[in-house]
Amino acid sequence: MPDSTFFALDTKRNIFVGAVNIRHFLTESLLKSGGHIGDGIRPSERGKGFGTEIIRLSLLECKKMGINKVLIICNKNNIASKKTIIRNGGKKENTNSAEDDNLERYWIDIK
Repeated sequence: MPDSTFFALDTKRNIFVGAVNIRHFLTESLLKSGGHIGDGIRPSERGKGFGTEIIRLSLLECKKMGINKVLIICNKNNIASKKTIIRNGGKKENTNSAEDDNLERYWIDIK
């Protein structure tokens, strides 16, 4: 599965704040429970806008790759992830996937 991984660094404080993985296309499994983008923010850096920015920058990379409709999946109890996805234009498709009823699926159309 071709993918790209990017790291977020705060160069002013010289610390790693997070990472994102972009899957170039979706397999059947990723369509159900993975999505195009997976990200993570260092616990001490959460709530500072880094997640929203990482997703925004990831969408720009997706556009460069020719991915015009991006799927992002998160746990339905992860309020911060949901807000980050919605801030970047995510539209909820459904709450239940075939594999896990704790997942929410969001699609983002890239213009």
